[in-house]
Amino acid sequence: MWGAAGRAAAGAAVVLCATGLLGGLAPAAYASAGAGADGPGGGRTASRPGGAADGGQAAAADRRLEEVHRKIEDLYRKAEQATDAYNGAKEQVEVQQKEIVKLARTIDGTQRKLAALKRQAGALASAQYRGGGIPAEARLMLDGDPEGFLDNATLARKGQHAAKSVIGQLTRLKADLQDYADAATDRWERLDANREKKEKAQRDIEKKIGEAKKLESRLAAKEKARLKKLEDAQALAEQQKWLDSGALAEISNKASAAGKKALAFATAQIGKDYVWGAVGPDTFDCSGLTLRAWQAGGTTIPRTSQEQWRQLPRVEVKDMRPGDLIIYFSDASHVGMYLGDGAIVHAPRPGRQVTIAGAGSMPILGVVRPDK
Repeated sequence: MWGAAGRAAAGAAVVLCATGLLGGLAPAAYASAGAGADGPGGGRTASRPGGAADGGQAAAADRRLEEVHRKIEDLYRKAEQATDAYNGAKEQVEVQQKEIVKLARTIDGTQRKLAALKRQAGALASAQYRGGGIPAEARLMLDGDPEGFLDNATLARKGQHAAKSVIGQLTRLKADLQDYADAATDRWERLDANREKKEKAQRDIEKKIGEAKKLESRLAAKEKARLKKLEDAQALAEQQKWLDSGALAEISNKASAAGKKALAFATAQIGKDYVWGAVGPDTFDCSGLTLRAWQAGGTTIPRTSQEQWRQLPRVEVKDMRPGDLIIYFSDASHVGMYLGDGAIVHAPRPGRQVTIAGAGSMPILGVVRPDK
């Protein structure tokens, strides 16, 4: 389907068919995932002894599990938002560091020029001292040789111009040096502020992920399995809504040459762990995956999903093609790469791996194209 990514795409199609991402599967079959037959006492009926009581307990357990699921999802969403803040601040720290290094080199070069001009000014002053301090005009008047007078007049003018030039350059360089020093101070203050922002974002992420993991750790193995089914069922229901809207029917574009390379890279990462702030090669966060994938496609894109949304050219959902990036949620805090056939490849969240999911399984903010 897309050259180097063809084998991955063919395998993906099998997965998509099995999970209903290609459409045609009603979500009703999954509506009771985590409840009923899958819950404690699944398959029992009220006519059997203890059926009503067990049914009530199962319903209560399902409500509790759904509440835990909402809390966990909320914590991971907030962690993802903080991750974007962390990545953005980290990027700014790197930019500011480079600018400070550049300014330091400029200041060093300017200081060397200033030192050379000071030596030149000193040489001019010494020459004047050796001339007895007599003004050039007086020395010209005292010269009895007409030709010598003209030579001295020319030299005097040159000396005056040279002195003025040196003084002018010294003045400008001193002003430039002060400007560079002020700019360096400003950059350093920004760097320090961004470091603090990055550290705060990191603490927020660790706190949210820690709380989510703590909630998950309290669940029994059976409940964890049911929680995963609940997540899958909700994602499938959202995907089915998107498919039912007819969005997929309007999408028929093929990947560009660069998009095929990006897709081949992204699908090759399937199964690798999500780690916030990671850009590979062994772990990724959502925008880290799309960043590296498009670098493999020969295009450098912004680091974070929010900047990808802000800076990259936007296209309509109906016009998207494999390789395009789908930005999710109103705050642009998540991103996935469109595979085609109504699916994306993405790094979901901590505790999950790079995987294939329905393109409509999360609220779509919009689509951007790195190689437009």
